[in-house]
Amino acid sequence: MLSRLSSRIAAPMAGARAFLPRRTARGVLLATVIGLGACSTNNVLDLRPEVDVGTTAGLPRGGGMQDLVPSDPYLQKADTARLQEAAPQSPLDAGQPLDTAGLGETAGTYPQADTGVSADMGEGNGDQPIDLAGAPAMSAPAAMSQPVRPREDSPVIMAGFPRVDPPVVTGPPPMPQDEIACRRELKKLGVVWKEMSPIRDSASCQIDHPIKVSGLPDSIKMSPPAVLNCEMALTFAKWTEEELNPAARRRYWSRVKTIHQLSSYSCRRINRSHSMSEHSTGNALDVGRIELTSGRDIDVEKPGLFAFRTRGFLNTVRSDGCDYFTTVLGPGYNYDHRNHFHFDIKPRRGGRVACH
Repeated sequence: MLSRLSSRIAAPMAGARAFLPRRTARGVLLATVIGLGACSTNNVLDLRPEVDVGTTAGLPRGGGMQDLVPSDPYLQKADTARLQEAAPQSPLDAGQPLDTAGLGETAGTYPQADTGVSADMGEGNGDQPIDLAGAPAMSAPAAMSQPVRPREDSPVIMAGFPRVDPPVVTGPPPMPQDEIACRRELKKLGVVWKEMSPIRDSASCQIDHPIKVSGLPDSIKMSPPAVLNCEMALTFAKWTEEELNPAARRRYWSRVKTIHQLSSYSCRRINRSHSMSEHSTGNALDVGRIELTSGRDIDVEKPGLFAFRTRGFLNTVRSDGCDYFTTVLGPGYNYDHRNHFHFDIKPRRGGRVACH
C-alpha cells in the first residue's frame, strides 16, 4: 500500500520535472525575442525626442534609425550640420565640383557609420547576422546653396568692431538775412567787393561775414582794397555817392577818382586806452588822401597855407560825414588823427554822434 502511494506521488513529480524545463526554455526564448525586438526598434525610435538637431552626437548610422525612418528631418538636419562642421569650406562655395571620395561609393550617399549594434546579434534568434545590404540608402541632404551675399547698396557692418561714423564736414555758417539784404544794396550802388572767409583773430577781433571792397559808386576806386563788414561798407558807399563826389564837383569841377585809405580792419586797441578800436571788427575806415579825375590830390594832412578851397572841401567832408557815421575824427582832434579822417559806425546810447 505504501508503495502504491509513493508511486502515485512520484509520478506527478516526475511529470513536473519533465514539464518545467520545456516551459522555462520557452519563457527564455520569448523574453529573448521581446528583448531583441525592443533593442532593435523601440529603443532607437525613443531617441528622437532627445536628439539635438544641432549636433550628431549619439545618432545611429546605417542600420539604426535610418533604416526605419529614412526621411526623418531630424537626421537630415543633423547630417547637414555634421558635414558643414567637418568641411570648413564647401566645394560648392569655392565653385569646384563635389568630391565624393569621402561620401561613399556614389555621389549623394554617405559612408556607413558604426550603428552601435553588434554584428553577432541576430534578428530574433541570435543565429543569423543582421543583413544591412537591403537597407534603404540614406537620403542626401538638400543641396547646399551659395552663401547669402549682401547687396552692393546695403551697408556692411563688421562684427566685433565699433561702428565709426565718417567725420562731419561743416561749411561756413549760413548768412543771416540782414547780410543778404546788405549785399543787395551794395550791388544796386555798383560797389565792387569780394567775399572773404570769417575772421577769427581773437575774441575781440573778428568779422563773421567780411568783404573786401575795391570799388565804390560812380566807378570810384578804393586803394588798397578795404576789409570791412557789410554795414560799414554800405554806409561809406552811400556817403561817397551822396556827399563826397557831389562836393568835389561843386568845388573842383571834377569827380573823385580814387580814395586812398590808410586802415580798414586791424586788430588793435585805441591808442593810450584799454578799449578795442572799431577797426578790430571791420567797423571803421581811415581816409588819408583823395585823388580827383583832374589829377589833383587832396591830402588831409597838408592842405596848404592859402588853400582856402581845399580847406573848405575838407570841412565839408567832415561835417557831411557826421550825418552818416557815428564817429568822425580828423586833423585838430588830436595828434593821432593829424593825417587822416577816421569814420566808424560805433553804436552809442541815445544815438549820440562824436564829430570832431
